[in-house]
Amino acid sequence: MRQARIYYQDKVAGILTETDEGEYVFQYEEDYIENHPNDFITFSMPVSKFAYRDKRLFPFFEGLIPEGWLLDIASKSWKIKRDDRMGLLLACCKNCIGAVSVEPIISGDEA
Repeated sequence: MRQARIYYQDKVAGILTETDEGEYVFQYEEDYIENHPNDFITFSMPVSKFAYRDKRLFPFFEGLIPEGWLLDIASKSWKIKRDDRMGLLLACCKNCIGAVSVEPIISGDEA
């Protein structure tokens, strides 16, 4: 299982999880739901107390991953397969352009 904290601006918006079964789950943090109900990370995932689930990485997060020559460099530099979308997201998207950033949760970190 791999996880990441998803930040909207400087606030933790939620947790993205890739389960051992290959399912993707995004859950907004309770504090974020309570204090920022209109600050959704994407129109397709409005702030909700219910978890979003899919068998593929959500399109919004796919869109954060580099493409083209930059993807080639990232894939070769970090030795991450191009089809390991969660791995690429965790490696490449901490300092994204825009309001959303991704911070890997290392095993043992408090979620």
